[in-house]
Amino acid sequence: MRHVYIRGMMGLIWMAAAVTTGIFGSFEMAVFYVVLAGVFFYNAYALWKKEKDKGGK
Repeated sequence: MRHVYIRGMMGLIWMAAAVTTGIFGSFEMAVFYVVLAGVFFYNAYALWKKEKDKGGK
């Protein structure tokens, strides 16, 4: 379950980086960071769903 939390936190970090970068005007990098955050969030969700179906172990 630890991996789910770590990947979720990494997604939040990349999302914060996207917002910060977008505010300062580098929109190309902001889009890249949003995609990267989405990958981390998707992986966290997929792993959570797999562990939930397996019985939490």
